[in-house]
Amino acid sequence: MDYAAALLEQNRAFGDVIRSADPSTPVPTCPGWSLTQLFRHVGRGDRWAAQIIIDRADDYLDPRTVEGGKPPPDPDDAISWLHAGAQRLIDAVEETGMEMPVWTFIGPRPAYWWVRRRLHEATVHRADAELALGRDYTLEPELAADGISEWLERVAAQAGSDGAPLPLEDGNTVHLHATDSGLGASGEWTIRSDAGRIAWSHDHGKGSVALRGDAVDLLLAVVRRVPVADTDIAVFGDTSVWQNWLDHTPF
Repeated sequence: MDYAAALLEQNRAFGDVIRSADPSTPVPTCPGWSLTQLFRHVGRGDRWAAQIIIDRADDYLDPRTVEGGKPPPDPDDAISWLHAGAQRLIDAVEETGMEMPVWTFIGPRPAYWWVRRRLHEATVHRADAELALGRDYTLEPELAADGISEWLERVAAQAGSDGAPLPLEDGNTVHLHATDSGLGASGEWTIRSDAGRIAWSHDHGKGSVALRGDAVDLLLAVVRRVPVADTDIAVFGDTSVWQNWLDHTPF
């Protein structure tokens, strides 16, 4: 997948949603935020990632210190600011080198890691905006499936690292199965607890609880944007295992 091209596409789509909406609209899936705060969060985040790469940072960078981190007041200028931030991130990766190790919140990663991360930040927050406006949310199944994998990679890297309970008890597993045609193994995920950490693979498996549905619904359910009951996802097995997973994996 061309993550850079997908980032620009999703960034434009997010901007199109915001452009046509009342900026004071509340965003229920981001409690306490309006579309104004959601927009600033996405736009500043791209510039934050770009500055981390440009500075070759090896430690946390306060997003409030990011150059140009606030959108201009004019609506059209603000949309241009949003798009320029995504491009700035891509340019930073190209100039620094895709494999250059930089700081991330899950440990040092190649600079290009940030492009995929910001891509899926855009896809999920576009869903936040669309849902806030009562609109249907669409996404290519391949991109939705990759969003699930990217999310699981982050959960696996962080779960239990601060002493918090794992989202899965030993012996329990979660299996996700996307029903979209053409995804193959990339549309299945088996998640388990392994030696005090969370591990996952693209294996087919039964699971303590299994969820079967299209990739977009699964993505929205996994990142807690839409309850499973409000989708066409079929659930098999112990639903308490799924609820425990959700309770301990905030996006």
